Amino acid sequence: MTAEQRHPGPTMRDLLAKHDFHTKKQFGQNFLVDRNVLSRITDAVGADDETLVLEVGPGAGALTAQLAQRAAQVIAVEKDETLRPVLAEALAPYPNVEVKFADVLEVDLCALLEPYLTEDRKLCFAANLPYYITTPILFQVLESNLLMERAVVMVQKEVADRMVAQPGGKAYGVLSVGIQYRSRATRLFTVPPGAFAPQPGVDSAVVLLDCTQRADVFVEDETWFFRVVKAAFSTRRKTLLNALSNSLSVGKDVCRAWIEAAGIKPDARAETLSIAQFAALANEYPRTQGE
Repeated sequence: MTAEQRHPGPTMRDLLAKHDFHTKKQFGQNFLVDRNVLSRITDAVGADDETLVLEVGPGAGALTAQLAQRAAQVIAVEKDETLRPVLAEALAPYPNVEVKFADVLEVDLCALLEPYLTEDRKLCFAANLPYYITTPILFQVLESNLLMERAVVMVQKEVADRMVAQPGGKAYGVLSVGIQYRSRATRLFTVPPGAFAPQPGVDSAVVLLDCTQRADVFVEDETWFFRVVKAAFSTRRKTLLNALSNSLSVGKDVCRAWIEAAGIKPDARAETLSIAQFAALANEYPRTQGE
């Protein structure tokens, strides 16, 4: 039995019209209305009666309602206060849902979820992410030190390409390394503009992040590791030697010795390096400086 059969009620469009709500471009609001896609995302999250789900950007609550049918608890973070009456009505049948009106980039997620986390609960993340702020939200969640089992996110198709890209391609970059360092990323399926209201001008894609499968590398200092990754990609057309030397203000001779000590050719380009090579590069720097 579907959520709609259990709790029949007005459609999303009816709710939005009833409360005279109009989507706002500044919040990147494109609400998912395709029931098949909503079901596929919910299935991918894999929530059950032992799952706490964190959702960012519930919009009008369509995905939230489906998640609530399966999860023990859903905590949804929504920035747009004007959605309060819409969400109150849409989610009224679900006592296991709490909506927090806040900017997720300003929220301490560990403190927010701590009252709801118990030893027997697993944590999952779900979101239809606004295109303009996808990367900051992803890193906010992944860097929060929350022990998540998995994340299922809807993003612009080009962003999905970057999330799952492997070394050697144009799509491979800082986002690829950041995502794949912390999880195993799998693109599940593409979603056309017609699945949303209003329709975006581009295709979207759903990506699954298995957060129990981190990259099999050792990084001594994560902050420095990501500084090196960002510096390496700062000027994609330049060699690794020039990009690191310029971005990190390291002398050419010192930089060359550092890169070679990590077992990498100085004339390599960032997009050809694996996560393991970036880790070796970051770990080698202090030892090079100490010589």
